[in-house]
Amino acid sequence: MSEFEDTLDTGSVGSDRVITEQAKNFLVSTTKWANFLSILGYIGLGFMLLGALGMFLGGAFMQSSARTPMPFNPAFFGIIYLAMVVLYFFPVYYLNQFASKMKAGLHSNNTESITKGFEFLKSHYKFLGIMTIIMIGFYIVSMIITISAGVLMY
Repeated sequence: MSEFEDTLDTGSVGSDRVITEQAKNFLVSTTKWANFLSILGYIGLGFMLLGALGMFLGGAFMQSSARTPMPFNPAFFGIIYLAMVVLYFFPVYYLNQFASKMKAGLHSNNTESITKGFEFLKSHYKFLGIMTIIMIGFYIVSMIITISAGVLMY
């Protein structure tokens, strides 16, 4: 008898596909870690929001008490932090949804929920991949500008 025939059908994805007990255990473990990391992500988002609020309030206080005009508005960094919160929210949300959908699907042997969980995991990694490509492009452009500025100085 082959290993495939010995598998426990915990929820068929298709008419002839099954999830082995070992694969199910790996997915259960993965959902626990994904849930843990998404909770930490939400906590981090909360701290970032507090930081942005602090920058807005601190910036307003610094500008009102500064004797000399500041070269830029300190609240600008609060806006940058808010933009980072928005960008950081999506991968954390997708990871949390993956964990909750996958956990529910594995618990109830619901293939639709498992599939939805994998869809959120795909969205999580797709978002991270696109952001990585954008950041690499940003770094390359920054290096070109920096090198060009250095060459023009001489």
